[in-house]
Amino acid sequence: MKVLTVGTKELSGPIKEGDKISLLQLLILGLQHTFTMFGATVLVPLLTELDVGVALFTAGIGTLWFHLVTKRKVPIFLGSSFAFIAPVALVVKQWGVPAAQGGIIVAGLLYGLMAVLVYFLGREFMENLLPPVVTGPIIMVIGLNLAPVAIKSASQNWMVALIVLTTVILVSMYGRGFFKLVPVLVGLIVGYGVSLIFGIVDLKPVQEAALFAVPAFTKPEFNPAAIGLIAPVAVATIVEHVGDVLAVGATVQKDFVKDPGLHRTLIGDGIATSLAGLFGGPANTTYSENTGVLALTGVWKPEVMRVAAVMAMILSTCQKLTALIRTVPEPVIGGISIILFGMIASIGIRTVVENAVDFKKSRNLIISSAILVFGIGGAVVNLWGGIQLGGVGLAAIIGIILNQVLPKE
Repeated sequence: MKVLTVGTKELSGPIKEGDKISLLQLLILGLQHTFTMFGATVLVPLLTELDVGVALFTAGIGTLWFHLVTKRKVPIFLGSSFAFIAPVALVVKQWGVPAAQGGIIVAGLLYGLMAVLVYFLGREFMENLLPPVVTGPIIMVIGLNLAPVAIKSASQNWMVALIVLTTVILVSMYGRGFFKLVPVLVGLIVGYGVSLIFGIVDLKPVQEAALFAVPAFTKPEFNPAAIGLIAPVAVATIVEHVGDVLAVGATVQKDFVKDPGLHRTLIGDGIATSLAGLFGGPANTTYSENTGVLALTGVWKPEVMRVAAVMAMILSTCQKLTALIRTVPEPVIGGISIILFGMIASIGIRTVVENAVDFKKSRNLIISSAILVFGIGGAVVNLWGGIQLGGVGLAAIIGIILNQVLPKE
């Protein structure tokens, strides 16, 4: 399947690191990822009373740092983490934004401790801890956990959402050349145009926004009580990080646990979170939405993510553009998300298929069943300080424990 022509050279199959594309194509592909991450990245600061501009800036600088640490090999975008919303919102309400920043900084440093552990125990330790029977269902949970978000957004106007969904499918299946690589961007443009016709776009925020403004950076404070509330969440997000890295690796058919190494991705993600806390932004995490774009388009070049990161930093100072992107109606995002989140779950299915996980064995059935039900069913465990563990984090921990204690057949 030919997907791109560069000069007189035709590229077939996925576009990988080393394949040449034009600067204009690179910018358009980066813009597609910027649109993909924008909604979730700005939603977290809105829910926690942090600054939206700072969140975009720290997402950009965190992504660039991550790519530097991982030898520019891993096509990942880091955006605002939803796992920290509850404790950060509580800390901001009780002690203010600076106290929350201190907790976020310490949470990021915990990633470094795990990275050291992974580095010294080696690859075999991770393979024993996270075999395909564990990682496949975890990846499925990552995608399926996001499914209600997609449906909730789409259900606000199913007509618009279905038009966007149809557009993305048609462009992905029948598009030609470079046009085939930007189905998400085309879906956004078509959906926005239809939304304007239907009168569901509110342009008032664009009119009221300033043209340029420096993000409201703040200095951190280290409050022990705030740190105790926020930092422990890193236990769950570290497990999610491993699942996301495995999902990206499965998508682009590379073993990032081996090269550049899980210790590097952990340090990249952790220090990015600490940098976010230093400037006043929310904790960062690897974004599954952008992984869905990788799976849908077959464009696996890491530099596309770096372009998206720079665009996010530019957006952080351009209030008019930020406001314009925020006017994209939820049904448009919902129509796109139906495909992107489903892609992630499908990658999990592919992981167990390609690794020939034998589900005739009761052991494998029990492990995968527990991961899926705990991960998707909404189970929550209350930890210290009001911290709750659920979703992917809880499912992954249960899967890891079962894999260690159940006898191998």
